[in-house]
Amino acid sequence: MTRIGITGHSNLSADSVPLVRDALADLLAPYADGDLVGLSCLARGADQVFAEVVLDAGGKLEVVLPAVDYREAKVKPHNLDQFDELLMRSTLVRYMPHKTAGRAAYEDANEAILGGIDRLVAVWDGQSSGGKGGTGDAVNAARGRGVPVDVVWPEGARRE
Repeated sequence: MTRIGITGHSNLSADSVPLVRDALADLLAPYADGDLVGLSCLARGADQVFAEVVLDAGGKLEVVLPAVDYREAKVKPHNLDQFDELLMRSTLVRYMPHKTAGRAAYEDANEAILGGIDRLVAVWDGQSSGGKGGTGDAVNAARGRGVPVDVVWPEGARRE
């Protein structure tokens, strides 16, 4: 069983999504033998694209939600159907012990993912997050623990 987590930008431009999807599919193809478990917080953008690719590859999806109110507080109306579909297709959903979404909840969710993986995939343009808890911080934390990190940022990808 190979456990791979995701960190990445939530604000991918619409034209970047297929580029990222293809790059993730190529990266995860060697694990598509049924032993893949993907860990995601299901944030829009990179997290959801990764979750879809894991499921398409025949893997299992485990979801770590930062807070009890995450869906109601943070998932935008236009993204609810996709979020709910991925949640229903997951094999495990774990909530962090926070009633409300916020910085501490996101940090705990990142920590839960980092503590339960063999590799981390980062859909990341290499730019600093400008604060604690962003993609760059997750990459640095993983590298600091010796967790292998695969950075995915295909040519032509951009953030909104």
